[in-house]
Amino acid sequence: MGQDWIFWLIVGAILVAFLLLQAGSGLGIVYTLFALLVAITVHEFSHAWAALRLGDSTASGYGRVSLNPLVHLDPLGTVMMFITTLTGLGIGWGKPVPVVPYRLRFGPRVGNALVAVAGPLSNVAVAVVVGLILRVGPDIVGPAAMLSVPWLTNLLSTVMLINLVIALFNLLPIPPLDGYSVLIGLLALTRSEWGRQAANTLESWNRFGMMLLFGLILFSQFLRLNILWNLVGQPAYSLAFFILGM
Repeated sequence: MGQDWIFWLIVGAILVAFLLLQAGSGLGIVYTLFALLVAITVHEFSHAWAALRLGDSTASGYGRVSLNPLVHLDPLGTVMMFITTLTGLGIGWGKPVPVVPYRLRFGPRVGNALVAVAGPLSNVAVAVVVGLILRVGPDIVGPAAMLSVPWLTNLLSTVMLINLVIALFNLLPIPPLDGYSVLIGLLALTRSEWGRQAANTLESWNRFGMMLLFGLILFSQFLRLNILWNLVGQPAYSLAFFILGM
């Protein structure tokens, strides 16, 4: 635990130093990092809660059925959160929630898919709630009141968008993202031989998942191939405009 606190202290010092150097864009970075913190905490909590409801208390035993961000943050995922925020697209991840699939109801593949999809669905739910607040807020408190606190509108808008980004990013069918487990669960639901074989083949690719994921992130970010923008960013903005009724 002591080493974890040292790590977060160093990360915090780096962030403060960066904000002091770039005061002009610092507020937007704070909004994005706060939104990522909310999104990742809700996401991982939902995985742990879903696993508990489906019969596996492993994550609960590790204290993961909690909205305390510190129990969910992953050092590497947090570093990636900073890097992608500074390069224009906020993406990160938390500690994987420990799940024993064979304890889950509906079988290991379908049960694991339900646990996996709970994370993105929770992010979409947060985005919808925040979006509705932004949409009806001017009607309730008046447009002038909303305009008097532009920072709050900007913060809520960022929270909504980042939650949509995290949801769509995690639904990509690449291990260890949630979309990979969801796809395997859908194949298992077919109860067919080809579905079983396809699921077995996908599971054999699991060990290459991190390489594929980092390759996708790095190529998209640094070579400006717009892969993540087309798969995640643009759909997230479209959903945000839909929620806001624009």
